[in-house]
Amino acid sequence: MSARGKFTAGQTWGALKKAWKGYKIAKVQNDKTKMTEYARKIKTLQGELGIKQSSFPEIGI
Repeated sequence: MSARGKFTAGQTWGALKKAWKGYKIAKVQNDKTKMTEYARKIKTLQGELGIKQSSFPEIGI
């Protein structure tokens, strides 16, 4: 069963905020694997919210 539709917009915004925080920490630690993981999560969440998706040229996403 898909996770879509199970979360409120507020919960999705909260998850997006946490994903950005994780991305920034991974960037400081120069952890490209985690940066990629968080970047994909950020783009997915932004898509679910219907907002412009960020680009991450430093990791090719």
